[in-house]
Amino acid sequence: MEEALQNRISIAAPFIFLIVVALQLASIRLEQLKKKGLVSAEEIELRNEIKKLLKEAGSLTNPSTFAQAAKLRRMAASKEKELQKYQSTKNQSKKLSYDTHVKALMIVKALAYLFLVFWFWGAPVATISQQLLQPFGNW
Repeated sequence: MEEALQNRISIAAPFIFLIVVALQLASIRLEQLKKKGLVSAEEIELRNEIKKLLKEAGSLTNPSTFAQAAKLRRMAASKEKELQKYQSTKNQSKKLSYDTHVKALMIVKALAYLFLVFWFWGAPVATISQQLLQPFGNW
């Protein structure tokens, strides 16, 4: 019985440390993904089309090609609106997804911490040497 308790105490601190670190790293990674986001192929394609149209419109500087340049600029503006619309819908769905993931992670953290508290309730997780407590008096 004493040996089982001693074995439980010896693995307690590293086990708790690993669980807490894993949960914190998951939380940090989720926040990084929320800030960074992912760029889709459709978004890249729209950006390239906009750059191409604006470059073509910039190359048409003669008065005789003004109408064609204006048409290209209008097309680029419509593509920019399309890109903004796509990004706003993507951001809304991404925000909803991240919010559910954050809530789930918070629940997992709370349950893990409660589990650890109940599991190690009667056993000391860490011990402090008597020499370290010497300046504070006898306890």
